[in-house]
Amino acid sequence: MRPSAYETGDGPAEKAILVSLVTDESRRAGADPELSLAELVQLAETAGVEVDGTVMQNRDVPDSKWFVGKGKAQELKEMIRERGIATAIFDQELSGAQVRNLEEELDAKIIDRTQLILDIFAGRAKTREGILQVELAQLTYLLPRLSGQGKNLSRLGGGIGTRGPGETKLETDRRHIRRRISELKRQLESVTAHRSLHRERRKKTGAVQVALVGYTNAGKSTLLRQLTAADVLAEDKLFATLDPTSRTLRLPSGKEVMLTDTVGFIQNLPHDLVAAFRATLEEANEADLLLHVVDSSSPMRDRQQEVVQQVLGELGAAGKPTLLVYNKIDAASATSLPLLAGGPDAIRVSAFSSRDMDNLLRRIEDKLLGEVSRLRIPAARGDLAALAYRVGDVMEQKSEDDWLLLTLRLNPADMAQFGGPLLPYQTEAGPVPEGMETERL
Repeated sequence: MRPSAYETGDGPAEKAILVSLVTDESRRAGADPELSLAELVQLAETAGVEVDGTVMQNRDVPDSKWFVGKGKAQELKEMIRERGIATAIFDQELSGAQVRNLEEELDAKIIDRTQLILDIFAGRAKTREGILQVELAQLTYLLPRLSGQGKNLSRLGGGIGTRGPGETKLETDRRHIRRRISELKRQLESVTAHRSLHRERRKKTGAVQVALVGYTNAGKSTLLRQLTAADVLAEDKLFATLDPTSRTLRLPSGKEVMLTDTVGFIQNLPHDLVAAFRATLEEANEADLLLHVVDSSSPMRDRQQEVVQQVLGELGAAGKPTLLVYNKIDAASATSLPLLAGGPDAIRVSAFSSRDMDNLLRRIEDKLLGEVSRLRIPAARGDLAALAYRVGDVMEQKSEDDWLLLTLRLNPADMAQFGGPLLPYQTEAGPVPEGMETERL
């Protein structure tokens, strides 16, 4: 992993002041500006910035020239001068003209939330696909803002907003950048086609796919490590992992499924980044089951759940079978936050509890394979027996006169699509037979 643009190793971390604008529109939308600003602090610290203070400004609408208004810009200028601050980071997206005006007025580098997230992503991408996607998002974001990048372009090689695969392209003309964007899209189409081919192969082999989705730093990578012993980075940082990782997960019945860790979501995720990472995020859209991981210890957990649902809706995965995994309950119990309730579609876990992980595996199996059912099939109907093995997970088989008795788990979706001929022979559902929890034919 490349170091952050802030962590040059040549001295102390870059000092920055964080600025947030609260407007009437954001209030009507129900946004919580304090929580958003707290998240911006986390983003800045993840990037290696030393946060020297925060400022919140209230206005009816953003100022077209100064964003926060001329008076507040003057206050920021005095604060920056007195504290020796090099950078101002804004919690909202700025236009190129606003960046240029603020840089000239404050005599400091101006970065908005989108550029900060792009900078973090540039340091996290490790695979070829991830690097291409980040560069595409950076150039798509910067293209209409080239006229407002004066100070950034003069500081190539160090500092926020100047790092990434496409950084040396920023001094070229728009035509050259457009050519580069076209080339990146062409390369990504090739990578995407390769990924799609793998998906089709998994479908043809009947591989069941489970995707970990959730807000950044909810503990998805930690769960992947605990469930599959995967060698992936798991840190208490935003966007600790960027590139998707898939590993084989063995369920209690012995059935093997594919578990994939996807990139974390965040509110106000840059649209350019969502578009660039659509191929990666489509792992969630192709999954048979989504594990929506929620950080139970976060005071922003309700808003974080909404953000994830919103992004899943944009990807067309909102209606997927989902199991809510309320993670970090050990950390939540140590605070004043009440524990979130469980239920048929939710489970509370600590990733570091082996008992909780065993319970989670059983819940995943129940979601994927369905409840236990029993079939009474004529022994002469070998076609029906073969169909039962295809659409269900057969746990026990017995013969009784001219009948074949099968105890199996029937996935409701598979049963609805393929299992129609079995319906007349279904007797009753029931608990897993004693001793059958881990036995599989």
